[in-house]
Amino acid sequence: MAYRDVRLSQLLRVHLDGIPLDLATRLLPARAWLRGGLLMHLRLHARFQARHASSGGQPARSLSRQAFDNLLGSLERVVEKLDWKPIGSEWADYSEGDSYAEAAFSHKQRLVAQHLVSLAPKSVWDLGANTGVYSRIAAEVAELVVSFDVDPACVERNYRDVRARGEERVLPLLLDVTNPSPGIGWANRERSPIGSRGRPDAILLLALEHHIAISNNVPLTRIADWLADLGGALVVEFVPKSDPKVQTLLATRRDVFPDYDREHFERAFATRYEILARDEIEGSGRTLYRMRERR
Repeated sequence: MAYRDVRLSQLLRVHLDGIPLDLATRLLPARAWLRGGLLMHLRLHARFQARHASSGGQPARSLSRQAFDNLLGSLERVVEKLDWKPIGSEWADYSEGDSYAEAAFSHKQRLVAQHLVSLAPKSVWDLGANTGVYSRIAAEVAELVVSFDVDPACVERNYRDVRARGEERVLPLLLDVTNPSPGIGWANRERSPIGSRGRPDAILLLALEHHIAISNNVPLTRIADWLADLGGALVVEFVPKSDPKVQTLLATRRDVFPDYDREHFERAFATRYEILARDEIEGSGRTLYRMRERR
């Protein structure tokens, strides 16, 4: 990930016990072998492994405890020197305020805080959290905020901020809401699907539903059903077609979304939620909703 591409982390979905050594050595660029630690722990180890397999799996010479500790210490030092710079991805230089004038951005922050205070959740899932501006607002109310985003650069920056600030209530995680983490491993139960890992008291879905509905062709009713199945109350932002961000999404495709408007949005979500409040975000044309599950 540090040398080639951070998206290679997705290989761990398939290789639960770690990326195979021979595959890792083929993926690394030539410059990686200038690092003596990587040369020893990966390339030479891979050659030893292949030679051992071709010899019929004869038992290898065992290491002393001291030699084993030295080997682990060396490996730790190699890993600690690896670094990935969170730049160059779609949202790496994006700020949550980029879609708003300063007054609108401040107004949205105040509204989100007010809605969360009204809901008083102990746990919040912030879906599409970017670098965590609203996750931190939620953490003023909740005991735990899981701060999800699809972009590794955003998650990394969020994580580094969490570490730098010593925050204990915000947990940044990588998640694609249109392809959420499934149940994998033995009997599909060794790793639980995301929806089985907990039930939040509230969900934040801010400036994201238009990406799900338009970029990924998911009907509004399906979005409402998925969120309600995850559980909890909902603070959701509706972004209309007139918004510049939606116009950008539609610039390279035909508009096949005749039902994408606020009326249909409210109708779709009303099948699973009771709408408690709706507020216009000043100067943006966007609407922020507070909803709770229908019982």
